[in-house]
Amino acid sequence: MSAGRVLVVGSINVDLVCSVDRLPLAGETVTGGRFAQFGGGKGANQAVAAARLGAQVSLVGAVGDDEFGSQALDELRREGIDVSGVVRVDAPTGVALITVDKAGENQIAVASGANAAFTLSSLELRGSGVVLVGHEVSPDVVLAAGRQAAAAGWPVILNPAPARELPDVPLAVLTPNASEAAELSGCSDPADAATSLASSTGAAVLVTLGGEGALLLEPGGEAERIPAERVDVVDTTGAGDTVNGALAAELAAGRPLRDAARFALRAAALSTTRPGAREGMPTRADLEAA
Repeated sequence: MSAGRVLVVGSINVDLVCSVDRLPLAGETVTGGRFAQFGGGKGANQAVAAARLGAQVSLVGAVGDDEFGSQALDELRREGIDVSGVVRVDAPTGVALITVDKAGENQIAVASGANAAFTLSSLELRGSGVVLVGHEVSPDVVLAAGRQAAAAGWPVILNPAPARELPDVPLAVLTPNASEAAELSGCSDPADAATSLASSTGAAVLVTLGGEGALLLEPGGEAERIPAERVDVVDTTGAGDTVNGALAAELAAGRPLRDAARFALRAAALSTTRPGAREGMPTRADLEAA
């Protein structure tokens, strides 16, 4: 199956990570942590995941005119990602402060910086491919990207993280996690949430459920549980981004949604076996060897 084109419109951050034995309570300081710096941002992470799985990836977004921005772009270029659509703006590059415990669970605070200042002009959407958009950029950017993709006939995958009002554009697949699905639909049960979201958007809905896998509902069908592979979890940061990037890569290559979703869940499980949002993201060779 030939590689497809994926255009990602989303955030670019630098992740500053502190690994500790346990997550701090409100107002508490937990000492003895280990610090590391990684490339991050959901948009950039999803672009990396798709590129490592063989897709031809372009990323559209913004970084600041600072050292963090230069580092972020250099890292993305090394992954083979076209960053000609990334602009440098008069705002700091986005930063995520991440605390990870020994079970792999995390807490994240984000300073959006350049991501919030980004405005979208025209997208290069000649030929065919898939557009992957996330909510770490402004609603105006998401709306503009969705409308341009619809006009060009490119299906849109929307990762609604964080949860907020969905754009009025045609969507192919909506990929919330369980809490986002509940907030968007008003339904606490993932199956009920998926049904509500599929009805309101006309899109297929893939609700990710962490270690429990995911729930897939295609229009006109019934909800299907996709189990997660059991692995030794080190860090769950970026697992959802791996799902989205892998899903986009598979759909762009022409794979049916159900098969693409199962593949994406396998890739996400493997990604949790190493620290950092990107460090564990697998290649096809990694998945074949696992």
